[in-house]
Amino acid sequence: MTQTPATKIIAIDDDPTGSQTVHSCLLLTRWDPETLIEALTDAAPLFFVLSNTRGMSADDAASVTREICVNLRQALARLAEAGSPIQPLIVSRSDSTLRGHYPVETDIIAEELGPFDAHFLVPAFFEGGRITRDGVHYLVVDGKPVPVNEAEFAQDSVFGFQHAFLPDYVEEKTAGRIASAEVERFSLDDVRGDIAARLRGLTDNVCCAVDAEQQSDLDNFARQVLAAVGEGKRFLFRSAASLLTSFAALPPQPVAAEAMSAYVRGGRPGVVLVGSHVAKSTRQLETLIEQTDVIPIEIDLERLTRDEESLFHELIDRLETAQHEHHSAVLYTSRGERQFPTKAERLAFGERVSGFLVRLVQNLPRETGFLISKGGITSNDTLSKGLALRTARVLGQIHPGCSVVRCPTDHSRFPDLPVVIFPGNVGGDDALARVYQIIDSSD
Repeated sequence: MTQTPATKIIAIDDDPTGSQTVHSCLLLTRWDPETLIEALTDAAPLFFVLSNTRGMSADDAASVTREICVNLRQALARLAEAGSPIQPLIVSRSDSTLRGHYPVETDIIAEELGPFDAHFLVPAFFEGGRITRDGVHYLVVDGKPVPVNEAEFAQDSVFGFQHAFLPDYVEEKTAGRIASAEVERFSLDDVRGDIAARLRGLTDNVCCAVDAEQQSDLDNFARQVLAAVGEGKRFLFRSAASLLTSFAALPPQPVAAEAMSAYVRGGRPGVVLVGSHVAKSTRQLETLIEQTDVIPIEIDLERLTRDEESLFHELIDRLETAQHEHHSAVLYTSRGERQFPTKAERLAFGERVSGFLVRLVQNLPRETGFLISKGGITSNDTLSKGLALRTARVLGQIHPGCSVVRCPTDHSRFPDLPVVIFPGNVGGDDALARVYQIIDSSD
């Protein structure tokens, strides 16, 4: 008898923040076939492959995405040959403010794992105040929906864009290969109704833009998508995190947010690392310093370019002193986005800063009780390089949009260290301070 394939949701995540609405699943910082097989056979209904491509050039992003897909195809084939077939549901998880290598990544996934009948853009992320209505993607700021092209994120020096109306965004990003008029729109009325027949009729990897204002919209959409997939339709998704909530349909997380301090090692003080430089992160950093007893330690990026070694040793000394005096510390890069003549130079400087932050994480005091990592690229580097984790399991959310993972018990330097993954663009001005107050148990 032929075994019915089990469906596994596979999120290829361009930074490590896509797990911000789920729990109990694996995050992979490696994607060799053996590690992928481990995740494919894990009990959780989904897992994340942390590609970190948002911090790369388009060419490097394409290369990494292709490598993941080739290895995934091999892992799936090996499981099928062993009598344990898996039906993959692929999600290219990216930023809810539309920054990222689209359509580079979805094109590569389609080449390697297709053909697909459709690919869907679903950027709504309710925990972060991102909704899509009448095809327009909004950020809700102080209760008011603002088209995302009017927000600071649209001015990003690498991923800037002009349109919040998703069909126009698609035409802009595909340089006209997919015309705005060719994008199929799923309105709020559509996703709240019966779209089964329409889903069955999609072919030729048509691009679809999906409205959603609340989780129940995506719950209804996801239920019908999964039914269509069960009938043989093949779909690809470019989405933010909220769609994954609906696909996974997980029960409430086993550890309450307010109880996360129980994981702090020995009740000791910790470190907050802020690499994200967007205005929201800066306001959150300022509130953290104003409202808590955390010791502020600035990483002067101008000095980094001139005198990296002495800066490094000075910062480590200050962290050690704070730990010995039983104080938590916040390490933060000097604020603002530096301007560069070319994207390549901007990315190269970013890589240098990331490498410096990784080195700091590798050399944090061994007694560190917890770590909060603020920013997507910063968090990916923290997990994959700073802590050298091959996999990590998500314990749950400490705040809407902020995951907690834990180092394994046999970690060489930081066994059982809890790590908060805090995206750059999530939460109000007091969110970082609130997360710190929940997890800090060193008083």
